[in-house]
Amino acid sequence: MARGWNSPRAWRWIALGVALLAVVLAIFRQPLADTMWPETRVQQLLDDGRKALQQGRLSAQDGSGARELFEAAAALDPDRSDAQQALALTGQAALNQARAHLAAGDYPAATAALELARQLQAPAAEIDPLAAALPRDAHERDSVEQLLHQAEAAQAEGRLDEGADSALPLYQRVLAVQPDRMHALEGRDEALSDLLAKATRNASSGDLAAAAALLKRVESYDPGHANLPSAKAALNGALERRSRQAERDLTRGQLKKAAEGFQQVLALGEDAVARQGLQRVLLLQTQEVARLAGDFHFEQAEQALAQARALAPDSAEVGAAARTLQRARAAQRSMEAPLPAAGRERRLKELLAQLDVAEAREQWLLPPGNSAYDRFKAAQALAPQDPRVKRAAARILPAARTCFEDNLRGNRLRAARTCLDAWQALAPTDAGQAPARRRLAQRWIAVGSERLGAGDTVFAAQALAQAQEIDGTTPEIRDFAERVRTAVP
Repeated sequence: MARGWNSPRAWRWIALGVALLAVVLAIFRQPLADTMWPETRVQQLLDDGRKALQQGRLSAQDGSGARELFEAAAALDPDRSDAQQALALTGQAALNQARAHLAAGDYPAATAALELARQLQAPAAEIDPLAAALPRDAHERDSVEQLLHQAEAAQAEGRLDEGADSALPLYQRVLAVQPDRMHALEGRDEALSDLLAKATRNASSGDLAAAAALLKRVESYDPGHANLPSAKAALNGALERRSRQAERDLTRGQLKKAAEGFQQVLALGEDAVARQGLQRVLLLQTQEVARLAGDFHFEQAEQALAQARALAPDSAEVGAAARTLQRARAAQRSMEAPLPAAGRERRLKELLAQLDVAEAREQWLLPPGNSAYDRFKAAQALAPQDPRVKRAAARILPAARTCFEDNLRGNRLRAARTCLDAWQALAPTDAGQAPARRRLAQRWIAVGSERLGAGDTVFAAQALAQAQEIDGTTPEIRDFAERVRTAVP
């Protein structure tokens, strides 16, 4: 009979011991592994936590949430910085969830997410604004929802920004309480897009003031709206077109229309081209006052002066034009005063002598009341059939023509203009005046073009204004006006 280790009984005890050891190892395998290899367990918890964080499972009662997994890892190894960083990331994720829930109007979920963020010690500077945006009670929640419904209804009816009960103001009230409320943000964006589309249509139709007002309203709601730059570009294009139309009106001598166009552009902001155009209109209108006053057409002169005064009531040009009109009225009154025969003869001799002096000085139209033309008209009013008056008429008309030609040849263009105006005043129906005006306008354009090439934009603009006033139908004016407009900074 075998004894010792070779006996069957001994082998049965050995088998029983091995079985007991296997059972013990199976039961205590994880605790033993955690004790013997703790680093492996911590890493597994971190990996599981990151997966839960990625899936949005921030916390779970069964311990499978990111928060619980990261806290377990930190408990096993308090010195692991990545575990603490993972908990901080979980806090940020809780804040993000709170924002999303708040924007969607899910206030209970937003409250729970904020509480988790607080527990994970997320920054108070980020928690507090979100907490303040939460409705304080059920009544406030209902009020916000009611405002949102009212805004959506107003938008559906097309009432976007016509009062406190229209869509945009209502959306703003919602966003004042809940800045991230998605439905309100989307509704406001759509309403602003509709306003910008309307502004673009207004700009295209020439209603510049309405377009600008709409753009201003949109900017007050959302200065960063995606469609705002294109709408502004449409308005700027319309402003440029309006300015060019005003230039064309000025070229045609339509001063009132030109002034209205330039004023429309300037009403929406300073514009150098429009400002210069308006100044040219003012110059032409004051010159028209002087011309009409010199012909004693006082009613028309008053109208021209009123138009000029409406543009620039305090300008030196308007003041000078008003004084010119006043002197012309005084000159007419002096001529109309009744005189006895002896006094009439004495006055006639004085006027003819003054006419000779003014003619010698080539003072054909200026100064008003003392020009050669004014003296001739006064003498003619006193004695229209007097041979001396008729001889004066026959003399000064050719002299005015000669004066024009001489000054034009010498490029003394302002003097040539004065002579031409005297010529027209003396013989309004003379067929030679139209070609003379065309030649003078062309000479102004030629001289202005030369000075423009040298960089003198101020003189070029003055030359353009002169050419437009003298003969607005001159073919060269259009191209020259475009060159001047482009050159002005």
